[in-house]
Amino acid sequence: MAVSIRLRREGALNRPYYKVVVADSRSPRDGKFIEIIGTYDPKKTGHNSTLKLDRIDHWISKGAQPSDTVRSLIKKNRKQTSAPAEDTAPAAAPTEEPAAAPAAE
Repeated sequence: MAVSIRLRREGALNRPYYKVVVADSRSPRDGKFIEIIGTYDPKKTGHNSTLKLDRIDHWISKGAQPSDTVRSLIKKNRKQTSAPAEDTAPAAAPTEEPAAAPAAE
């Protein structure tokens, strides 16, 4: 069975919302799937997708092929998780170094 990681369309007319699913490549776009591994909202600005990267890695190791759009979503999510979150990190208190002893000549 050829497995793919792709988008499943949901939402109303002119208001698309997608779920990232693992499915048999022969099944229809909105048909039967194996597992839901994320969401994608193209109408939302900024961070508009959530993915379970550990499950994606699991399925890719088993031979699943991500679609082009899902591949770009994975890349964006990996970049966001690896980048340090400057806004959420608490400010570090400045450390004072002990004064150096004067050198004896």
